[in-house]
Amino acid sequence: MSIVIHGVPGSPYVRAPLAACEEKGVAWRLAALGAPDTKAPAHLARHPFGRVPALEHGDFILYETQAILRYIDQAFDGPALTPSEPRAQARMNQAIGVVDCYVMPSISASIAFNRVVKPMFGMPPDEDAIAAAMPMARTCIVALEAVLDGKPFLAGETVTLADLHAGPHFDFLAMAPEGAELLRGSPLEGWLARLNARPSFQKTTMAVLRAALTAEPA
Repeated sequence: MSIVIHGVPGSPYVRAPLAACEEKGVAWRLAALGAPDTKAPAHLARHPFGRVPALEHGDFILYETQAILRYIDQAFDGPALTPSEPRAQARMNQAIGVVDCYVMPSISASIAFNRVVKPMFGMPPDEDAIAAAMPMARTCIVALEAVLDGKPFLAGETVTLADLHAGPHFDFLAMAPEGAELLRGSPLEGWLARLNARPSFQKTTMAVLRAALTAEPA
């Protein structure tokens, strides 16, 4: 039985569980939503806050990305995506918290959304919002550089939920000129390159997801 992820293609929060499925070898399907669909009754029944993603696995429905990632890791065979060593697990959890509390509002919702998403729909970016977000974006980068601390991945030598959670946000950021500049020369640049070299990230890009949806029979 495959997992169904309900969400907007291209959303970092949707990409994270798809990448986790790929890392675990779990079959998945993306049930694509447009922005208006997230407030429709069918989706509100899955996610009462009208956000994405929501997971459907048989009769089990789950929302909130952190919970979905942990479920995928714990419910299925495949490589463990959570470290067993307490300090490595703490670093993983710390990085996940940084993403949700600080990266999302500054990097994804302000810089990347205004610079990358809005132009796709012919909307002008909010330059004031981008400028206001830059200091916190810099702080996020410095903080996660400290978590990385010379390691290949955020919690150690192997990919964990922290990388799958954070990577899509930073890949999104890198599409913006301001983001590319912020990442240039940072250890996070190499970390992101390592993630983007993995099949789990190559199979879950916005372009790949949209192409797959277009190719699906009506």
